[in-house]
Amino acid sequence: MYKSVNEYYRETFGCKVYKLSIDAGFTCPNRDGTLGHRGCLFCTGSGEFAQAGEDVRVQLEKAKARVEKKVGSGKYIAYFQAFTNTYAPVSLLRQLYTAAMEPEEIVGLSIGTRPDCLGEDVVALLGELNQIKPISVELGLQTIHEDTARYIRRGYETPVYDDAVSRLKAAGLEVVTHFILGLPGETPEMAVQSLRHAVAAGTDGVKFHLLHVLKGTDLEEEYRNGRFRCLEPEEYVHWLKLCLSAVPENVVVHRITGDGAKRDLIAPLWSANKKWVMNFLNRHLRDG
Repeated sequence: MYKSVNEYYRETFGCKVYKLSIDAGFTCPNRDGTLGHRGCLFCTGSGEFAQAGEDVRVQLEKAKARVEKKVGSGKYIAYFQAFTNTYAPVSLLRQLYTAAMEPEEIVGLSIGTRPDCLGEDVVALLGELNQIKPISVELGLQTIHEDTARYIRRGYETPVYDDAVSRLKAAGLEVVTHFILGLPGETPEMAVQSLRHAVAAGTDGVKFHLLHVLKGTDLEEEYRNGRFRCLEPEEYVHWLKLCLSAVPENVVVHRITGDGAKRDLIAPLWSANKKWVMNFLNRHLRDG
């Protein structure tokens, strides 16, 4: 069995830890015209539970209140989730990150970004702040296969990811890599190849996402035109099992599936029932 993020957080922080999503108002080079204007094919860019435009401290307090209403008080990681969260001047990044780190109950930061948006000054800042509270950097690799990467408009080639991981690790930072399972034209074996590549590059953690189609994305048009189909539950479990079998013991599995807001979901509709999905996946993974 793999090491789950809950196990890892308990080992690291001695308690249950919850993530609080933040939308700090960033954009993305794939949207501001630097690389393109429409983003990745599948991307809405937003954090599902974040409130864009609000002060970071206010967002954290609101997110914490939502969590505490369900589970009571605890420790938290501030998760800069929406768009590209290192795509700004270092002076602004320092201000935002330090504000998020200030509350005592925040035990660390998680920063979602692109490998091509990690200049030396940004990595140096992250390394500096990592001495105060632990920081993990989440990179949306999705696939190592260049034909697929071009199709989804990722905007960088795989060696850029490899270089980013190397520099982040040299600065003492934890790296978590995202993969999408079921990308058009890919096979389960191709997904395993992507996973193994990231492990060899030095990733500390992985997140697996089911390819899902959200309203307003360019992927929606591709789906409605019949250019691909989404995985059925049994197929997704098969993909997931193969990938998990290639995850070594020292790499933490932060997520075994991911989906968007139910109100925006076009397909696959079975993924909308999160409780059923998690029970289904855990049962099949447990039973082998």
